[in-house]
Amino acid sequence: MKNKVLKSTLQSALKTEFSSIKAKLRANIEKNQSKQSSQKKHDDSLAITDGEIQEKFSECVSENMIEKPIAEKKVFIDTIGQVKPMVNDTVRLIKSVHKSNTSPKNDQAYNKANKAIAQFHFSDEFEPDLNKQGPMKYVREGVDSFEVKNLRRGHYRPDLILDLHGLDQHQAKKELAALLFACQKEHAQCICVVHGIGSHILKNKVPHWLVQHPDVMAFHQAPLEWGGNGAVLALIELKDKFS
Repeated sequence: MKNKVLKSTLQSALKTEFSSIKAKLRANIEKNQSKQSSQKKHDDSLAITDGEIQEKFSECVSENMIEKPIAEKKVFIDTIGQVKPMVNDTVRLIKSVHKSNTSPKNDQAYNKANKAIAQFHFSDEFEPDLNKQGPMKYVREGVDSFEVKNLRRGHYRPDLILDLHGLDQHQAKKELAALLFACQKEHAQCICVVHGIGSHILKNKVPHWLVQHPDVMAFHQAPLEWGGNGAVLALIELKDKFS
């Protein structure tokens, strides 16, 4: 009998405890569901689509673009004050006709004169009194004879060099005249004319031609460095040293 009462009491206590636990679990589940529902509603209220963001940004930009120029314009008007409209003047440009002095005829005359100077006439019949013994040398009247020694010792270095190898007398004369003409343009004070030896034709003719030109102050057989017996170093008088 006692065992039956004890068993009945134990079952009743367990049932009550189980009901209490079940109620607590149900309350916790409902509470969690309520929290999740609230959080979802809150998230939905905060959610903004990309389209809405772009729309808001465009509205802000438009407002700034409209309001800023208006504000700047107002500041400008307040600073300058009232102004009077200006009447536009009509300016007419008159082209002045100016005739240039460098006409084709003048250019042709200038080029012809330069060509005539560059083609200095060297006579083949002229026989200057040059030293036939020893190295070929020459000093123009009025020029210090010490300049010849400077040429011989190599104190002057040639600014221009002319090589006549392979040319006949006519070609050699034209090239030599052009070289002497170029000295004034290039401000070349010393030149080297390489005539070679060969049959001694140009070797004998080149000194005779150089003597005839008014710009040649002196010449001497070139040092070995510049051709020795097959070349001549010449000193040229520059008419305009500072141009």
